[in-house]
Amino acid sequence: MRLKHSILLIAIILIIDQISKIYIKTNFKLYESVEVFSWFKILFIENEGMAWGAKIPGSYGKIILTLFRLVAIVGIGWWLWDSTRKKAPKVLLIAIALIFAGAMGNIIDSVFYGIFFNESLGQVATFLPESGGYAPLLKGKVVDMLYFPLYDDILPEWIPIWGGERFVFFEPVFNVADTAISTGFGILLVFYKKAFPKKENN
Repeated sequence: MRLKHSILLIAIILIIDQISKIYIKTNFKLYESVEVFSWFKILFIENEGMAWGAKIPGSYGKIILTLFRLVAIVGIGWWLWDSTRKKAPKVLLIAIALIFAGAMGNIIDSVFYGIFFNESLGQVATFLPESGGYAPLLKGKVVDMLYFPLYDDILPEWIPIWGGERFVFFEPVFNVADTAISTGFGILLVFYKKAFPKKENN
């Protein structure tokens, strides 16, 4: 797998990711949802921080997180280039390309969406609004919309501790970029031996 193939894969994922996010941002109000199936919904939320909504506290927390992501993407890019140069296994290059594309997709939101769009709470956002965006550069929020509540019901009373309480599985809301990152890491875990073959001793 050559570097141009990795770049093509990255470009395809980024295009799908950004088209889906821009569509949601310019057609949905924040927290608006559409039920596709009973187990799959399009639910528009915005993530201010890391995975699972975790945040770095403080007024500069968001900037620190975005800068960290930018440094990380440079490292992942170098890893992809170096692995291609060393003719690493195809499965490793695919995994790195997926992780890079996903990270880049969410970085675009964090860096630019604050100045590209206005607020989505109570209204459908506008692209490049005359009044300006909802946040300065590096303080944008990541757009999430894929929600799979495979189980959403009240647990039976006989279950210890949680019996009688509402339980949702799978509760996190994510996006195409998150899917690419998770798939990339999943490939590395499942195909670890193929991705990192041991060198035979001469």
